[in-house]
Amino acid sequence: MDLHFGDSKPTDEERAAVDALLGPPESSWEGADRSDADLRWARGGREARDRRDLLLPGLHAINDRVGWISDGALDYLCRRLTVPPAEAYGVATFYAMFSVRPRPATVLHVCTDLACAAAGAPELCAGIEARLGQPGSGVHVEHSPCLGLCERAPAALAIRAGDPVRTAVSAPATVETAVLAATAPDSAPPEPPAALAVPQAGSPELVLLRRVGVVDPASLDDYRAYGGYAALRQAFRLGPAGVIREVTDSGLVGRGGAAFPTGRKWQATASQPDHPHYVVCNADESEPGTFKDRVIMEGDPYALIESMTIAAYATGAHLGYLYLRGEYPRALARLEHAISQARARGLLGDDILGQGYAFDIEIRRGAGAYICGEETALFNSIEGYRGEPRSKPPFPVEKGLFGKPTVENNVETLVNVLPILTMGGQAYAAVGTGRSTGPKLFCVAGSVERPGIYELPFGATLGELLELAGVREGLRAVLLGGAAGGFVRPDETDIPLTFEGTREAGTTLGSGVVLAFDGTVPLPRLLLRIAEFFRDESCGQCVPCRVGTVRQEEALGRIVARTGADAAGDIALLREVGRAMRDASICGLGQTAWNAVESAIDRLGAYE
Repeated sequence: MDLHFGDSKPTDEERAAVDALLGPPESSWEGADRSDADLRWARGGREARDRRDLLLPGLHAINDRVGWISDGALDYLCRRLTVPPAEAYGVATFYAMFSVRPRPATVLHVCTDLACAAAGAPELCAGIEARLGQPGSGVHVEHSPCLGLCERAPAALAIRAGDPVRTAVSAPATVETAVLAATAPDSAPPEPPAALAVPQAGSPELVLLRRVGVVDPASLDDYRAYGGYAALRQAFRLGPAGVIREVTDSGLVGRGGAAFPTGRKWQATASQPDHPHYVVCNADESEPGTFKDRVIMEGDPYALIESMTIAAYATGAHLGYLYLRGEYPRALARLEHAISQARARGLLGDDILGQGYAFDIEIRRGAGAYICGEETALFNSIEGYRGEPRSKPPFPVEKGLFGKPTVENNVETLVNVLPILTMGGQAYAAVGTGRSTGPKLFCVAGSVERPGIYELPFGATLGELLELAGVREGLRAVLLGGAAGGFVRPDETDIPLTFEGTREAGTTLGSGVVLAFDGTVPLPRLLLRIAEFFRDESCGQCVPCRVGTVRQEEALGRIVARTGADAAGDIALLREVGRAMRDASICGLGQTAWNAVESAIDRLGAYE
């Protein structure tokens, strides 16, 4: 492989950030300061190439330490990993949280997505930029997609580079609290406990959320006192085949939106002769309006560690990757602590619970890319490539992460495995409906009095959920499933919240997002924001999505501005573009980018 490096050199700080991750370089080829002229040949290239999956952590290390990624820092990281700089540049520029241009050490991410837009994000941004937008402020203000803090909208996240990196969250944010978070993160008030995002916290009827707000999320002893690791012990009694049988009998399907049967996925992975097998937890919940996985990871992190261990045991995996949103600093801290405690207590490592079974977990941080919620894009991201979806087949159960059989589930899906094993698959299947079994988490935000995560059995109606959340007067529309979902009218709240019920009603349940909007929210501008989101988040790999999302945004922009073609002509164009994206895009992003706009036109008469 020909590697062409530039003349730029890393600063001492940049070099230290990379070396802290990879260890000191062993030769001049890797960038060591040696006088033995060992650049005449390369050593350790094969071993370095095998570490390509450390490219994303390396980019994080530089960005966290300095605030941006210079040519010299990128070249040094590429030397260490034997990665062509052009490829690494393509990876670094793929993610919204990285910058390859100089910027201040402090970045303030201000959410401008749906829930925050309805809660006054445009005015918040204007006020912040009036205070911090001038050169010399030492703060770079970034308009951000959903930060996963929708129950406390509007929200802002400040990240100050350094050793260590410091973060501060302001939510609900005002101009004053957001400026304080950016200029003095150590003085910003602490975040409220995760339990405040669960209005039902402490209710004996809860299953998935029963420990949130009841146990100390940092305490492994607390977790075990409230039933923690009983499911893993039951898994060892049942054996791998028995675990898969219980999960299959439960009727559990994926909670991320695709609703694929979990037992079938696990069985398909376990039966593959190729080894090693991997378990990947998709904790990159980036759908606007979604924050349920964040609440679980912040409020009950050991439940996720135990669930991943069970999934690995059932499918014959010995290493798992937890791919976490880069915008979740508190969840990262909680999970790192939980993993270290589990290792120290023999619940991760070479001999879990004395059963002779070995399993461990590595955390990989995302860096702001909605597309990485797609499973194969996530695999590419972990492997150190651009997070672009792969063509299927082959499917991940055959060739997934590193080309090996992989089971991938999101956080909510995995934590459902715990009650399945403690209750039994048949008892779990008795909850909910025949085709949608078990409890479901719903993320409710917008025009409601009590936004947050709600746990209900499948089969409850949309109206019942909105009543729990305290929907406000003047309800105009409800968006189900987030930006990739669809709108329903206020007179359609009798829709049963099941996969089959929403499908029959011509909409989607998706990941469980329920965003309520009253008449004060300008619907055309909301739809334009959805179109901007998909245009910005398209990976650009396939033409239907790369071009279609741009054309969709342009047409909606013309309608809002009332310039160019009349609304009827632009709506006809939107339908044509939407069909092309739905039929020909390589992945779900392009296939669903038109859903919300189409439903707003057809069900709400958005432009009449």
